[in-house]
Amino acid sequence: MAGPLLEYETEMFLSLFTTDGLLVTAEGLGIDRILLQFLRVYSEEGSLVLLLNTTLPEQEYFTEQLRAEGVSHLPRTVTSEVQGSERYDVYTQGGVLFVTSRILVVDFLTERIPAHLISGILVYRAHKIIESCQEAFILRLFRQKNKTGFIKAFTDKATAFSFGFCLVERVMRNLFVKKLFLWPRFQASVVSVLDRHKPDVVELHVSLTPAMRAIQSSVMDIMNACLKELKRYNPTLEAEDLSLENSLGTAFEKTIRHYLDPLWHQLGAKTKSLVHDLKILRTLLLYLTQYDCVTFLNLLESLRSSQKNFGSNSGWLFLDSSTSMFVNSRQRVYRIPEAKKKLKVGGEKEQKKPTPVEVKRQVVLERNPKWEALSEVMREIEKENSSRGYAAGRVLICASDDRTCAQLREYVQRGAEALLTRLYHRTVGKGEAVSTSELGRQSKRWGAREPSKNSKGKRPRAKQGKAGGKGPKAALSRAQMVGREGEEDAMHSGGEGEEGIEYDDEEQEEEEELDLNLSSDSYYGILKEPLTVIHPLRGCSDPYGLTRVLHEVEPTYVVLYDAELSFVRQLEIYKASRPGKPLRVYFLIYTGSTEEQRYLTVLHKEKKAFEHLIREKATMVIPEEREGREDTNLDLSRSQEPANATTNSRKAGGQEQVKEPSRVIVDMREFRSELPSLLHRRGLDIEPVTLEVGDYILTPEMCVERKSVSDLIGSLQSGRLYSQCLAMTRYYRRPVLLIEFDPAKPFSLVARGELRGEISASDVTSRLTLLTLHFPRLRLLWCPSPHATAELFEDLKHGRAEPDAAAAQAVTAESDTVAESADLYNPGPYDMLLRMPGVSTKNCRALIKHVNSLADLATHSQERLAEILSSGNNARQLYEFLHFTAEVSVGQKGKRT
Repeated sequence: MAGPLLEYETEMFLSLFTTDGLLVTAEGLGIDRILLQFLRVYSEEGSLVLLLNTTLPEQEYFTEQLRAEGVSHLPRTVTSEVQGSERYDVYTQGGVLFVTSRILVVDFLTERIPAHLISGILVYRAHKIIESCQEAFILRLFRQKNKTGFIKAFTDKATAFSFGFCLVERVMRNLFVKKLFLWPRFQASVVSVLDRHKPDVVELHVSLTPAMRAIQSSVMDIMNACLKELKRYNPTLEAEDLSLENSLGTAFEKTIRHYLDPLWHQLGAKTKSLVHDLKILRTLLLYLTQYDCVTFLNLLESLRSSQKNFGSNSGWLFLDSSTSMFVNSRQRVYRIPEAKKKLKVGGEKEQKKPTPVEVKRQVVLERNPKWEALSEVMREIEKENSSRGYAAGRVLICASDDRTCAQLREYVQRGAEALLTRLYHRTVGKGEAVSTSELGRQSKRWGAREPSKNSKGKRPRAKQGKAGGKGPKAALSRAQMVGREGEEDAMHSGGEGEEGIEYDDEEQEEEEELDLNLSSDSYYGILKEPLTVIHPLRGCSDPYGLTRVLHEVEPTYVVLYDAELSFVRQLEIYKASRPGKPLRVYFLIYTGSTEEQRYLTVLHKEKKAFEHLIREKATMVIPEEREGREDTNLDLSRSQEPANATTNSRKAGGQEQVKEPSRVIVDMREFRSELPSLLHRRGLDIEPVTLEVGDYILTPEMCVERKSVSDLIGSLQSGRLYSQCLAMTRYYRRPVLLIEFDPAKPFSLVARGELRGEISASDVTSRLTLLTLHFPRLRLLWCPSPHATAELFEDLKHGRAEPDAAAAQAVTAESDTVAESADLYNPGPYDMLLRMPGVSTKNCRALIKHVNSLADLATHSQERLAEILSSGNNARQLYEFLHFTAEVSVGQKGKRT
């Protein structure tokens, strides 16, 4: 299905095949095709190749492609379902393996994988390889144990290297590669190939309606005002990143959070409100061009009516631009005649309460301009196909998301009036009667049918739109694929529980079943002759769903209702790989809109990113030992003094004493975090085992339970943390609770000004205080980042005995308590004693020393208890609790109270 490589793709493949390196291509330029070619080469028993950083759908896609090409030794996936004892056999069988990062780290550390037999490692999404991530840990372990295997990395996110200092060089350092291969769209070889096989491109610049243009202008004015306020309240923020142009891009929110997250707890309510409002305003811009007038107005009204949003907004709802936006949005949907607006002006007769008929809205329901453009395109295609006769070209329509696709299908099948009327009655005009004459007659257009008289008043009936049944190739009818927009509309209309469109029985009989035989489950078939399919560009469960449909339908015409850079380039490659076969691409875009600006901004940012990478490559200084094939690479040394190095600082009887390796026992589940990688980097040996008590065992006496802030809050609320601290206290002399913060987030549990003077059951700090009072031996470690935790662990281990993995693994709920605890008390009676009035963690030890049991406690006098507790008040409370009988009164109905 993928087809042979193009000339420049072959050049890409050969340059990376002959040497290790990082390949950076333009987005959509076919990096998956290059990776697939490598998988073809290495899918044989004679080599063992590991592929990192792929998702399950991607693994299924690559395997399916290789199976279709007749590859016999297909890639296999190693997950937790494959037992540890079986994994060695899987590794030794060779071929390409998809292995989860956690399993691969554990297998490298436990010598379960034959590192010397690994031919090499392929790394997908290489821009994500940072120093402490699991994949970087795997590569470091691999290069320490294997000096001959290759490492080849792939990414198509050049813009990811635009942030940070020398980011591409740091990524290459973590990948242990020296070569950087850059393939932008403007590279000469790429331009030469793609220009020779250009598709026929028709650009249709659609004009916004006057109301849409006015709304867009209002939203932009409000955003500009919010940005100025944000800069005023936060003068340290980069002014360039807070420009109105950048605010339209997809990465704007990520940029803002990057600057503000570490200071979030110190920011005032005004700044937080402005950030929230910018997010809402960006959503409004998207809805304006993406969806219909009713959906946009419904979102706008919900923002105003929602007390929460209204109360927390920064004031933009009170601006003149906001008023203009609401007025224009309503006028796109309905109008109130001027004569009826002035009912209250004039004499007494005019001031009478108007009747419902007098205030009836005049429904307008402005159509989306792109709908008309789509109809024109389809009429042109229909006319061209009719002239061909026998060789009618298939059509693929692509829109941004599933909701847009559902609306387009309903528009094509039922017309604009039917679609907008249904949306109007479900949201804005719910319960309002509108006559057909007021809505206007349904105009005849391509693909639009007059609604059947018998279908009036029918409500939707939801049916599964997924291509279920017998395998991926299942027949779908139009009636079966109708119910999807019901769920979407309900989500955007305040959750009203209607389920989809139900056609009349007579109309359903007219539905023509389309046996499309497509493997994707995210498409909508709308016509059989010529075959016409609508498919979303984003949001599919299968990342290659659109690629599959493109090659299965093999369209002659592709209509881009929405533009996405990666798919535009994918179409260029599709055309170049099928020379001689016609392909016409219709490009629909709003002129002078934020949609057009977003597309151009994406192009501009990628071009700037590649120019930056080209300059950086020219000035990059890479040491000869970068690949780590020699021991001179300092990145492979775990510390200045390796963990298992020998020392001759002390001799007994003339014999050299060997220093015992410094090690940490780590629970298997902790390998999802980056801390084990950092501990290993600092020279500590890691022993992965399954622990029932604790996460890290630093010494025979010291057990650590690690919690992120979110995990800490959840564990405190559920009571799980209490059980964990109780177990650590019983079985270890030095129990430790480690609270580890995200370095990109504030180093604070609660925001400034939220600290309370009194204990509250719902307060995190109050719960944590009670926990430390209940477990006086529990120690808390506060670490701003995993790097700080690794350094702290090394300091805590200094000069102390090493833990034993077998002993740590043997600690369970049935184990004996730690000697100190066992000598002093039994856990059950001790817990009961602590819950008695007058007894606290400060005076319970005195009671334990003077009292043998709870029964013995009951025999002591109040005076004796006062001597033991050194408090007459505490002694009185405890004595009264043990000896006084509770008063019992009988209620009116004879019940004890």
